Amino acid sequence: MRHKKKSEFLTEVELEFMSQLWELGEGSVRDVLANLAPERNLAYTSAATILRILEQKEFVTSSKKGKTFVYKPLLAKDAYQSRSLKDLSEKLFDNTPASLVARLVDDCDLTEDALGEIRALLDRRLKDDTTD
Repeated sequence: MRHKKKSEFLTEVELEFMSQLWELGEGSVRDVLANLAPERNLAYTSAATILRILEQKEFVTSSKKGKTFVYKPLLAKDAYQSRSLKDLSEKLFDNTPASLVARLVDDCDLTEDALGEIRALLDRRLKDDTTD
């Protein structure tokens, strides 16, 4: 029997479901469906399959409450963000985070407020590094 390799990353639809679970904290198939955009119009069975796949990939765990399975994230959103950004930096930006940040700053039409926030984050990080 062939074993599927456990993926460290989510597909687009899996990320959509994980985003709902991160927001809810935990939820049933119906809870997740209720929080998706109405135009999504996804069948209950399709949503249940996606959540089972997320459980097989060890992104969520489930417990049975009555007749209903309740799903809960095993991975925090910020941990997944870090994993994804590290992978993106390695694969697309030659493992040079400064290039990733430069592309973000150059291409995202950031407001002065957003740039000020980035500067403040960098200043804080530099200050923390010098006090260690």
